[in-house]
Amino acid sequence: AAATTTMMMNTTKPTTKPTRAAAAAAATRRPVARTHRYSGAQPTVCRAATSVGPSERASSFEFNTKVFPKLQVDFPEGETEFVVKGGRDQFELVAKAFDGIKQVSVIGWGSQGPAQAKNLRDTFSEAGMDTKVVIGLREGSTSYDEAVDAGFTEADGTLTGVFEAAASGDLVLLLISDAAQASLYPRLLAAMKPGSTLGLSHGFLLGVMKNDGVDFRDDINVVLVAPKGMGPSVRRLYEQGKEVNGAGINASFAVQQDATGTATDIALGWAVGVGAPFSFFTTLESEYKSDIYGERCVLLGGVHGLVECLYRRYTREGMSAEDAFTNTAETITGPITKIISTQGMKAVYEAMPTEADKDTFMQAYTASLGPCLDICYEIYEDVACGNEIRSVVNAGNRFDRFPMGKIDQTAMWKVGEGVRAERQKRAESGDDGIPINPFTAGAYVALMMATVITLREKGHGFSEVCNESIIEAVDSLNPYMHAKGVAFMVDNCSYTARLGSRKWAPRFDYIVEQQAMTSIDSGSHDIDATLKQEFLTHPVHDALRMCSDLRPSVDISVTGEGSGGGGARDASTNFKAGVAASS
Repeated sequence: AAATTTMMMNTTKPTTKPTRAAAAAAATRRPVARTHRYSGAQPTVCRAATSVGPSERASSFEFNTKVFPKLQVDFPEGETEFVVKGGRDQFELVAKAFDGIKQVSVIGWGSQGPAQAKNLRDTFSEAGMDTKVVIGLREGSTSYDEAVDAGFTEADGTLTGVFEAAASGDLVLLLISDAAQASLYPRLLAAMKPGSTLGLSHGFLLGVMKNDGVDFRDDINVVLVAPKGMGPSVRRLYEQGKEVNGAGINASFAVQQDATGTATDIALGWAVGVGAPFSFFTTLESEYKSDIYGERCVLLGGVHGLVECLYRRYTREGMSAEDAFTNTAETITGPITKIISTQGMKAVYEAMPTEADKDTFMQAYTASLGPCLDICYEIYEDVACGNEIRSVVNAGNRFDRFPMGKIDQTAMWKVGEGVRAERQKRAESGDDGIPINPFTAGAYVALMMATVITLREKGHGFSEVCNESIIEAVDSLNPYMHAKGVAFMVDNCSYTARLGSRKWAPRFDYIVEQQAMTSIDSGSHDIDATLKQEFLTHPVHDALRMCSDLRPSVDISVTGEGSGGGGARDASTNFKAGVAASS
């Protein structure tokens, strides 16, 4: 089904400042899926929240803009959302949205900082704007040379200190690590000038401040633009899109606080400026819950744990190490990812060449869904209650003594280096030689569906569900693992994502091994016809088709080579708490 869309220009009064209670309510009054039943060794019962009517659901996604046209998208289950279309032909509207903004201060040079700073600088130049992009780094930052190499210098006033940049910026993009935000936000907020705008690319800080029992100062705007991918993807797609009126990678946006009456258009100008082809409305609270949750599930931690579990299984069954890697990591990041990206999850099942393969897929799917959902629910509720945020902050406080270790030193990932090299040789002749393993496909789709089901049952809208469970996985993250392995994917993400992946990957590995695999091996698991039917008829398939119409104009191309400042980098595990302030 194609998306039902309507283009409109809204010229009514801009969004007013929401209260925390209103923002929380908006994040939780969205439609939810029905309760799901799981059979097998460990049945899981999910309690669904109370459903709401179509008019109230639609109001959850409404926003007002004086500058940008709004596109209406009618999703399944009577859910209506509004999005804003970007592209290079919209860059002239960025100048209008940024009226009065003379300086954008980008604080930090980690995953998002380099990409967003360079994209904005290029957009401002193309739009004929005189708005300056200034980088704020701490003295002695290890990122200083990278920023200089990217063209930001003290001599021309585009490179300065963290607090100097915060004090002088009209729009201050806080892109330091989440752990650093937790420790520095009182000083950073105090440094900002009245009437300026705080820009976040993750709602994590709101969760920290809720835990601390404090609010944002009321004389500044607080907005969010969260690109649906790691920083290197944001830059790479922006560059690739230069030839086709493309832009970059999709983003969600939110307005937590509107002190000036212009916050919504500033947020949208920022989103279009960094290259979002489509920007989806959300709230800070909904964003941080879905984002922190998603990266611990199918996006990073879940897929890491799953492929290691399946690799051990296949080698025990007699596969060579090389074949086992090909039938786990390679089949997921290669053909399965391509099918989901272009045709959706159900198409993976439909691509099985024989009925026996379809049965194998569904056996793995129905056995894995319940155990995966168990962990997904635990993760979501730990994020929602603040426990996972506290865990990230605590980890940041002990990084000096216990830095993150490597995640690609085991035999599986060493074997993978050789497998990728051989695959690249074959690709030169037009054959990558990667099969679609039906058992792996069923288990992976179960993990993805568990991530989807949890978000729907917790009240998230379809665009957020599709972006945080499916699109970001197949269009942004999996290509990095395909190019250079799991660490290249995980460790090009934020510290919060990297920590979460390391923490939860073993949990997925364990529960799939102990519950799904043992159930299958004992002969006690029969394909659950109800679960099969629920998968084949789930409304997320139609929602994903609609979202697929709202995607970047080009597919990301990843070479697997590090490129420093803003490009994908080799995995780095060194970290010091002080460095987090600016790196």
